[in-house]
Amino acid sequence: MDMLKGMNQALNYIEENLDNTIDLNEVATRAFCSEYQFKRLFAFLSGITISEYIRRRRLTLAALELKDSQVKIIDIALKYGYQSPDAFSRAFQNYHGVTPSVSRKPQQTVKAYPRMTFQLTIQGGNEMNYRIVEKAAFKVVGVKYEVEMVDEILSPTYENMITSISDAKMSELESFSNHEPSGIVHVSANYSESSDGKATFNQYIGAVTTEENDDYSTLEVPALTWAIFEVEGDWLQVEKHWQRIYSEWLPTSSYELIEGGPEILASKDHKSEIWVSIKKK
Repeated sequence: MDMLKGMNQALNYIEENLDNTIDLNEVATRAFCSEYQFKRLFAFLSGITISEYIRRRRLTLAALELKDSQVKIIDIALKYGYQSPDAFSRAFQNYHGVTPSVSRKPQQTVKAYPRMTFQLTIQGGNEMNYRIVEKAAFKVVGVKYEVEMVDEILSPTYENMITSISDAKMSELESFSNHEPSGIVHVSANYSESSDGKATFNQYIGAVTTEENDDYSTLEVPALTWAIFEVEGDWLQVEKHWQRIYSEWLPTSSYELIEGGPEILASKDHKSEIWVSIKKK
């Protein structure tokens, strides 16, 4: 409940300061977690970054205020953090599909992005099987992708990443595996968000090894503490379990995410392990 209360306090702070500078560190403090963990939790649970949420809320309020013909467009632009009418007009048109001046016309349609709230949903008490382990440093050798998330869409998509690797190359990558987690692994690392609402991270599809390899990209993973979750079932079950890690396990545990730390998925024969790098709060 503290986490639920904190997340809503953070959203209240955002709502009260949409016409001011919003300090994301202060937002995270109100949610009782680090700024990095708040960004990851928010993006994972909502599908958009916190910066993009703030942008949409500001443009929603701006559209409402533009209906008052007595208010100057430049005053609304400055109120919501835009340094010039041109910058505001571009952002407004990209979101609403019309310019600020056109939006003032009677019966002109604009978009509205409602404020979010987090609510507690009580569901069946499904157990989560996990273990906390410390692992020495290792390497992930494989194909690397630079992934960008904009408006809830990944580019490239996971499907495109996987299908771009031939069966022969996938078999070669699997042969490099000599360390847990074994077999082909999918690794996300170096997650970050920009002020314009974009999220980026590196995605590796390959194998965990202790050996050097010059033919593929290499991610050096330092010695870390890991929370390792066991999942049985297809990809839909993996997705549900991953969401439970963020929405249920992390907020109530004594651990938090390592900033930019890797997350690993290893699957074979409908049995999977999700590895999340963590540290004590």
